[in-house]
Amino acid sequence: MSDKPRIGINGDFRPAKKDAFPLSWFHTGYYDCITAAKPGGLPMLIPPLADDDDLQQYLEMLDGVVLTGCNFDLDPIRLGLERHPATRNMPIRREDFDRRIATLAVEMRLPILAIGSGMQTLNVVCGGTLFQHIPEDIQRPLLHRDPVETTLRHVLDIVPGTRVDTIYGPGEIRVNSQHHMAIDQLADLFRVSATCPDGVIEAYESIDEYWFCLGVQWHPENETSSALDMQVFETFLEACVQSQGSNRKSTAMARKAA
Repeated sequence: MSDKPRIGINGDFRPAKKDAFPLSWFHTGYYDCITAAKPGGLPMLIPPLADDDDLQQYLEMLDGVVLTGCNFDLDPIRLGLERHPATRNMPIRREDFDRRIATLAVEMRLPILAIGSGMQTLNVVCGGTLFQHIPEDIQRPLLHRDPVETTLRHVLDIVPGTRVDTIYGPGEIRVNSQHHMAIDQLADLFRVSATCPDGVIEAYESIDEYWFCLGVQWHPENETSSALDMQVFETFLEACVQSQGSNRKSTAMARKAA
């Protein structure tokens, strides 16, 4: 029996309300794509742990991490921006946890696939910045979010020679789009992999060829994705297989030495 790579997935969070208890949940598309993609992986759902030591111990069991998207936004005040009326802050426990898991995953050089707001969070913790509202921050922007239409799609301009170029190959690619925040300044750890024709960064990747880290603004896990989008997960899982066990082995050796 093959030892499938263990893939961590962070979830969504709803704080307690007057008439509702606190709740964590996970978009089914993320773990379904992990199990369906070849070579296939074993999803490990990560709750919003409060202790960094607990979180690091969790990550030490993994071979890769998917930083998931969210229907809410990063707090603009923490980004040094004034809050725009279109911005809806994600729960503070989720944002704090997302920042911590992204930071630790980078420090441990785990293979990372960052999706939607996950790619925005990763860019921020690595030193990058964000536009808060595309319609006002970008000159002549295309439509990136439709309040009614959930199947909005736009074209990608893929940078030749990048991982995204390898994943999708030649020809015009259209991806789903449902965001109003976007990458402004890209962190020094990354290079641009794809943009929208209006210049908005839609994908980035690690400049270190030995570390798989890919951020995509679209959602390959959604029902609005195309068949080609599954190749995003397959490429990620292939990278996890290549590095499989090295993180767990080095951790075990370090603990034994201690």
